[in-house]
Amino acid sequence: MSKVVILGGGVGGMSAAHELIRRGFEVEVYEALSIPGGKARSMPVKGSGTDGRKDLPAEHGFRFFPRFYQHITETMKQIPFEDGSVYDNLTDTTRIDLLQYHKLPMTLVSRFPRSLKDLVIIFELIFGQDSDLTHDEIEFFAKRIWQVLSSCDDRRWDELQRTSWAEFLEASHFSPAYTKFLVEGLTRSLVAAQGNKAASKTVGDILVQLIFDIATPGVSSDRVLNGPTNDVWIDPWLKYLEQKGVRYHLEHTVTAIEVDTHNVTSVTVEHQGQKKSITADYFICAVPVDRLAPLITSQMSYIDPTLKTLVPLSKHVAWMNGLQFYLNTDVKITHGHAIYVDTPWALTTISQAQFWPDFPMSTFGNGELKGIISVDISEWDVKGSFNGKTAKECTADEIATECWKQLQASLIKDVHDELKDEYLIAYHLDPAIIIRTGKETVNTEPLLINVINSWHLRPDAFCRITNMFIASDFVRTNTDLATMEGANEAARRAVNSIIDASGSSASYCKIYKLKMPWIFKIYRWFDQRRFNKGLPWSGRIFGR
Repeated sequence: MSKVVILGGGVGGMSAAHELIRRGFEVEVYEALSIPGGKARSMPVKGSGTDGRKDLPAEHGFRFFPRFYQHITETMKQIPFEDGSVYDNLTDTTRIDLLQYHKLPMTLVSRFPRSLKDLVIIFELIFGQDSDLTHDEIEFFAKRIWQVLSSCDDRRWDELQRTSWAEFLEASHFSPAYTKFLVEGLTRSLVAAQGNKAASKTVGDILVQLIFDIATPGVSSDRVLNGPTNDVWIDPWLKYLEQKGVRYHLEHTVTAIEVDTHNVTSVTVEHQGQKKSITADYFICAVPVDRLAPLITSQMSYIDPTLKTLVPLSKHVAWMNGLQFYLNTDVKITHGHAIYVDTPWALTTISQAQFWPDFPMSTFGNGELKGIISVDISEWDVKGSFNGKTAKECTADEIATECWKQLQASLIKDVHDELKDEYLIAYHLDPAIIIRTGKETVNTEPLLINVINSWHLRPDAFCRITNMFIASDFVRTNTDLATMEGANEAARRAVNSIIDASGSSASYCKIYKLKMPWIFKIYRWFDQRRFNKGLPWSGRIFGR
């Protein structure tokens, strides 16, 4: 039996362990944090529970399971939970609201797009409500989305990968409202990226997947968990893995990777100040790119020069971290995620209580809790609307106060319950944000951003170090985005490489492509013919 050591116990590491242990490999996982799950984890606010109640629940950040996710949801169906699986803990939302300061919200609507005209109708319904966007701006945006839909793979990789979202949408030619909603609003709130840096191939592909999700009957395009993440997903997953034989070590940080002429010979991990050397037949690196890059030695780069690209890749990160507001009144806001397009800190929220039927708010904290608003802050370098500081310049209290005021300004009384100051009991800021008096604020868990021309910097799941593989969200995948789905797909690719390298007779993990309705496959086939002839995109099936 081959032994595999996995460095990192987030979604990528746990996914790799999941696939390996089911195929007969011996597996050990080493995770630096004291809680499993990595960026997907939830955590208790220690000491906040009284009189036998549980500590207040907190989240690292954004939790969102769109319908187009295929890899991670397939894995979830294999994790037992009560009489079913943890997949059953996904619950549908029904709305996604776009909110502005002192204006009515805009709610996404659905109709399956079959033509450019259909797209214009959809976007008119969504953005024509109170956005200040003109018909010409909406029509141009629809045309650009149509271009993403109908461009062949080669064109999207050749042209869109080299073009920023702002350039692709020609932001400089249109109004501030156009930039606010369509250029920056979508990218900052959904993938923590700036429109002038994010690759239009990545943003466009994910956006059209979301459009398909919204427009297709059945499962909601926006699903969330029905309880704190670790309670209803990560902890049951860890229990399942350990029952299968996985050895999972918390608070173990990898500090060095040793290699010979072509193999990893050992890794060094540190636990409670003590270092020890770990050996195995195969190693999987499932740590974030900013953690792996410093571990790449000159000898490793000599064996595989492509590993040098991890250093510049590790610079392409942004901050997307969570903040929870604990309330003595349940303010629902909307039945799903809300995107606050006017907020300079690019806030998104979800009101949790309505989705947690088996986790009554009264069982947490001191008995006063009635609601939780979970906030994600995706822009940390822009000055706030009320305190004039960037989030990076603020204390924790200042971050919470500024976020609270930005939310208040976006929620008007005659549409939603007000966010009154007296509702607020407490807040919790993601512990990955480390605020040091007199020093620069640090984020120990930044998020990779797919900027233009960065695909060539990203590694495959395998490399020329013959027993080392990579299973993190920065690996080249069909998902092409730093998400739970991308991490799970990367893990499957790493496991397939180990199956191949070891000569195992186990079946390969299934790898899915992004879904595409048949009508657009026809358009893309015709565009491929044009691309092969050196012709530009036309968006038509017939004609020149």
